Amino acid sequence: MRRAAPTDMWRRFARCVAGASALEFALIAPVVVLILTGMIDYGLAVYTRFSMNERLSAAANYAMLSAASVGSSSGATLAATLVAIIPSQFDVTVVVNNGPAAQRVGGVSTPSGTASNADLCYCPTLSGSTVAWGSATTCASTCSSGVLAGKFVTIACSRSYTPLLMGYGLVSSGVVSDLAVVQVQ
Repeated sequence: MRRAAPTDMWRRFARCVAGASALEFALIAPVVVLILTGMIDYGLAVYTRFSMNERLSAAANYAMLSAASVGSSSGATLAATLVAIIPSQFDVTVVVNNGPAAQRVGGVSTPSGTASNADLCYCPTLSGSTVAWGSATTCASTCSSGVLAGKFVTIACSRSYTPLLMGYGLVSSGVVSDLAVVQVQ
């Protein structure tokens, strides 16, 4: 039997396609897995944000419908009710017109605030995600921001979220958060 010349072996090896699919899969699989992981990670971050915004909108809507409750006599009850509207997986802080407040962190709710402040009118300003109430002013007067002075409810909501790859502009320092400021009167 005749032995194949080295050049014949190289020609046969070059024509051989056995294992080509496995090699192609090995080259492409990490890229596909990375893209899939990024899509899932982004989807979970968006889901967390949308879920929180939905609950925040429901609480803000309830605050607008309960405008008559913004006062010293029923402000604390309104704050507690608004905290209860948002599911316990979210941390939430509600302030009713710089007066009665309620906060839930880690599933534990605590009331606070000065009830008498809820009877006054304010011109709150927003700096980043912080509300500065300022001093009480005459109701229906024009604020420096152009808004009429009145009664406001703030609802701040947050949830810890650790993205797999990056925050996608939805997660800041491991937290997804949002704030609603509702003028009720």
